[in-house]
This record gives sequence, structure tokens and C-alpha cells, in this order.
Amino acid sequence: MTSGTTLAVSQPARTPDALTAIYKKISWRLLPLLLLCYTFAYLDRVNIGFAKLQMQADIGISDAVYGLGAGIFFLGYVMFEVPSNLLLVRIGARKTICRIMLLWGLTSASMLFVQGEYSFYALRFLLGVFEAGFAPGMIFFLTYWYSSSRMAGVMAVVMCAGPIGGMLGGPVSAWIMTRFNGLHGLEGWQWMFLIEGLPCVLLGFIAYRCLTDKPEEARWLTDDERKLLAADLQTRKPADTTHSFRDVLKDPGIYALAIPYFCLISGIYAVSFWLPTLLQASGVQDTMAIGFWSAVPYIAAIIAMFVLSRSSDRMRERRWHVTGTAIVAGVALIAALRMPEYFLLSMTLLVISTALMWAAYTVFWAVPSQHLTGPAAAGGIALINSIGLLGGFASPALIGWLKTATGSLNAGLYVIVGLLIVGTLPLLFTRHARVQG
Repeated sequence: MTSGTTLAVSQPARTPDALTAIYKKISWRLLPLLLLCYTFAYLDRVNIGFAKLQMQADIGISDAVYGLGAGIFFLGYVMFEVPSNLLLVRIGARKTICRIMLLWGLTSASMLFVQGEYSFYALRFLLGVFEAGFAPGMIFFLTYWYSSSRMAGVMAVVMCAGPIGGMLGGPVSAWIMTRFNGLHGLEGWQWMFLIEGLPCVLLGFIAYRCLTDKPEEARWLTDDERKLLAADLQTRKPADTTHSFRDVLKDPGIYALAIPYFCLISGIYAVSFWLPTLLQASGVQDTMAIGFWSAVPYIAAIIAMFVLSRSSDRMRERRWHVTGTAIVAGVALIAALRMPEYFLLSMTLLVISTALMWAAYTVFWAVPSQHLTGPAAAGGIALINSIGLLGGFASPALIGWLKTATGSLNAGLYVIVGLLIVGTLPLLFTRHARVQG
């Protein structure tokens, strides 16, 4: 080499294969643990639907009280969600997820002490307060690690925790309630809350030890891998960037996203909280049989979530993948309610409706990450989730009140179907549902 030659500085090769390998490494490190944590989060929200089969008579509550108590979880969640996510930006995901899981696990287990409507309301409210910020915090955390063009696929992995929780929660909750009923003086529903709540405490400590807040702090990535990832994330940032949470509050696009999310949540939790009751009303009386039948819609949901999210990423389209799917889900739910005497046909339509609602929900969460970047994204995602989760309060409360007033679940469910069909339409008119990069 001659003396005048300049030595080239070695740079990592930025190729699709290299990036795919990095993202695969990240996924294996982060997603299984987040999936497990979120599965327990969803299970602890909705296992009240199975507890109702026994506890309603034991503590003497009406369907209206049950519906309000099931939904009041979301009031606590909504009140503390934005503060939780803004705090996450300051202290990191590890500490936030650990804190949330410890407190919600202890509160969920404490549901075994419920003795009447007021203690029922109080503990469900506290469960929402302590779990506040988990889902949007997890979504915001993943925006540090994945480009927007990969988010629908990533969301499909972590969001299938809901269907997994529903799929496993039915048989497992039913088995606990029947197998442990009367053991050491506790009813089966009390054992269910205890056994399904305490593992969250352990998962909180595991999350603290295993998660890494940001890629630049990840010792399990090489220097070259961190540089390649940073370059890919930088080039995939959308041009429309919101810079502060004050801007987020004034952004009409945020509310155009929150309305469809409210409607999707209303549909999802209508099924989650009332599916065991629907099955019991259709003639399935055995608790274990109700548990197994209730798992079927969620098995289909997992498949639908992956299929629709991959289609959305491949076609780089979000709006029709969410709105069109939600409309079909609503039509299927109406058809299921219209023919209860044909159990297998009605169940098939209910399976289709549930699966499509979850699939639309998964693709939806790829949209906010395109619209929001930077620290404001934490508050923006939490704000969308907070407004949307009011559907989780309104849906079971409305259905419970109408069931007490009319003696039928159908009146409330028809309202939910209307929300699914009409309420998701605003997403078609937002520019943020197009994939950038």
C-alpha cells in the first residue's frame, strides 16, 4: 500500500438479509416474554366472565352489577394510562412493566376476597388502575425496536396474547373452578383468581431482569447490529411527526384513530365478558364444556390475526384491512344472534365474528406508530388507548343493564354491532393508515 492511500473505515453492510437477521434476533429476545406477560394481563381482565358462573349466586349480584363491575376496570385504566406512559419515557420500560405486573398480580389474586357489589367494584377499579399503561407502554416500547413497515407483523405476535388468554383461559379457568371448588373452604372462583393472579408477580421480576429499554443499551446486539438497526429505524420515520404531547392533544388525527378503536374494543369485550353467559343461555350447562367451547373463537382469532397482519404489511395498506374486517365481523355477529336455535351454525358465525374483530384490532395498532414518533408517541398512543378503552367500560355495562331490563343479551349486542359497522368508518378518511417507507 502506498503512503498516500487512505484507509477506508469499515461499515456494516446494510442489506435486507442483514436487517432481517437483526430483527429476528430482536424478536426472539423480546416478543416471547411480552407475549406471556400480555396473555396474563388479558386473562386477569376477563376471567371474571367465568367467575360469574359461580360467584354471581355466591355474593348475590345482578347482571347489571356484574356488567358495571366488569367494565369499571377500564375507568381505572383510562384515568391512569397517560400518566403511566409519560412516566415510562422517564424511567424506562423495564421498571414500568415490573411495577405494573407486581401490583396487578396482587390485586387480581385479591379478588378472592370479594363479598358483595361494593368490594367487587373497588377491586375491579384498582385492577384497572394498577394495570394502566401496560398495553400502550408495550406498543411504545416496540417502536424503539421495529420500523413502521414491520409493526403489523409484530403487533400480530404480541396482540395474539388476547386470543391466547381467551383460548387457554376458558378451559383452565373452568378446570380450576371445578377441581378446587370447596378446597380449604374456598369456592372454585376464589381459587381461580388466586392461581391466575400470582404468576404475574413472578413475571414482573423476570421482565425487569430480561428486557432492555432501548437498542443502544442492548449488550446482546453487536456494534454493527446496533448501527444497522439505528439506520433502518431512522429512514423509516414518517414525515408527519408530532413533537410534543401538547401537540398530540390538539391533533384531530388522534381522535379519528380513537373512535374506531373505541368501537373495536366495544365488540371485543362484549364477547370476552359475555361469551360464557351466551353459551350457557344456548343450552351448554356444564362448566367444563363452556370452557372448551369458549376457546374455539380464540383459536380462529390467532390464525386470522397473522393472516390479516401479513396481508396488511405485504400490501402496505391499513384502512380497509381494519374497517372492512370490522364490518364483516359485525354482520357475522348479527347473524349469530338471529339463529340461536341452530347451535353449530350460530357458534360458527360467532367464531368468525370474534376472529375478525381481533384481526382488525391487530392491524389497527400498526397505524398510530406511523403517525407518532419521539417522546410524544408514548402519550399519544396512551391517549388513543384511553379513549378507546372507554368502550371496554361502556360495552359490558350497557349489555348488563339491558339484559337486566329486557331479560335478553341481544338488545345490547345489537348496539355493539352498530358501533362496529358504523364506528370504524372514520378510519377510511385518515391519511395515517397508509404505510410509509
